[in-house]
Amino acid sequence: MKLDRRTFLAGSSALAMLPLARFAFAAATRENPIIALDADIGNLDPGNRVGTTEGNIIRSVCQTLVRFEPGKTSWTNDAAKEIKQISDTEFEFELNPGQMFTGGYGEMTAEDVKFTYDRYINGDKNGKKLAYAEDLEALKSVEVTGKYTGKLVLKHPSAALWLIGICDASGAILSKKAVEELGDKIATTLVGSGPMILKEWRPKEQFVLAANPDYKGPYKAHFQEITGKIIAEHKTSFLSYQARELDFTAFDADQLDTAKGLPDTKVIDIPGIDYTWIGMNVEKGELADIKVRQAIRWAIDVDAIIQGAYSGATSRAKTLLAPGLLGNWADAPLYNRDVAKAQALLAETGKTGLTFSFTCLNDATSLAVAQIAQANLAEVGITLNINAMDSGAYWALGAGDASKDLELSLIPYTSKFDPSFQTQWFLASQIGLWNWQRWNSPEFDKLHREGLETLDRAKREAIYIKMQQLLDESASCIWITHGRNFFVNAAWLKPMFLPNGKDWQFEFFDKA
Repeated sequence: MKLDRRTFLAGSSALAMLPLARFAFAAATRENPIIALDADIGNLDPGNRVGTTEGNIIRSVCQTLVRFEPGKTSWTNDAAKEIKQISDTEFEFELNPGQMFTGGYGEMTAEDVKFTYDRYINGDKNGKKLAYAEDLEALKSVEVTGKYTGKLVLKHPSAALWLIGICDASGAILSKKAVEELGDKIATTLVGSGPMILKEWRPKEQFVLAANPDYKGPYKAHFQEITGKIIAEHKTSFLSYQARELDFTAFDADQLDTAKGLPDTKVIDIPGIDYTWIGMNVEKGELADIKVRQAIRWAIDVDAIIQGAYSGATSRAKTLLAPGLLGNWADAPLYNRDVAKAQALLAETGKTGLTFSFTCLNDATSLAVAQIAQANLAEVGITLNINAMDSGAYWALGAGDASKDLELSLIPYTSKFDPSFQTQWFLASQIGLWNWQRWNSPEFDKLHREGLETLDRAKREAIYIKMQQLLDESASCIWITHGRNFFVNAAWLKPMFLPNGKDWQFEFFDKA
């Protein structure tokens, strides 16, 4: 299969120029940067957020007990004046006084901390489990001991709680009064006490973050405003950047040479730790037969996808956890395309004329992946019908069991720095939410819990390798890439992100 991304895009190159006319951008200034994001806000409830766009906004608008330092996974106090560990499973905290929630919702107290974390422990007002409940699964209870003081009590020692829970968007402290008053509107209204406020949000167009004049913490925003434009295609946002309508954007690998030649521009290249894969619904029709899934895995040419959809500018993944993360399975098998094996497996099943849907995001990279997979499977007698969806509709499949009828899906997920964050989405409890494979392994679930409760690094590593082996045996996932993140920014601007390249720290964006 000879299809490179340049060839694929050639037919739509004229269309790629059109969106510039649709966006009436204000001229960027050196006071208030304008940046591009490829996904809109989906849900501003920290516990039910959809992706990185909301996570990045939430961390800048809300306080956490402790906050990640600029560009690092180490942390320092934010809402907390002091946190003391008094045993393996108990921590005492004291809040700084005078930290005010926006919207007139009053001062933050220990009751707000308890209310926030209780939602992860007990569910929302209806008892429904939060989508990100596993981030704080180690919490047993929160005790209020004074207006500004309290105690976190854990079920077990936890290596992950602070890294992916307390410090991150899941640890965003909400106003109890605001949540009770707003109800379901917390999905679209963000009340915080952090360095910034969400001043404006026009769905599918833009949002504006503004410095919070009432913020009492140590991390005051460096800009009065940051405007985020929602531009789904990196091709379009890169053109807008070249026209000086943006100060910062991600771009695609095949534009790297162009980016390096732009004046007054800095190019950022960060190896990814994320994971994009083709998931197969193990409960759906003929995909319930593991030999059919194995045949599909042998038939799809991942190397051709890397070359054709990613211009060869990213490395191929062969398992869930990226190199460099605890639990990376370095000896994971690599399924290089083997048409004969695929055909032999299909012959064993006796199934012919198979047809499946392939659901993906409606962007150039995803469509290129879909078309390569479609051509690959056609060679072994399987018809693939591509169902490309806009981001809002696509990510809405993560609620209310809307994903139950999916067959094959191209899924791009972002990673955090503890392996438990990645493994949680494959649990049985995530079926109907984010486990679109609908794969159910009691052993995997048991190991996930053991990984959360184990502090010994070597033992944790062995646990997560075993979990990936179980995933591999299920033949429910075809791993594509861990990604590579390319950005351009105006030379006067200094963006800031955590080392994964996807978690942007708007509160730390500054002048260079």
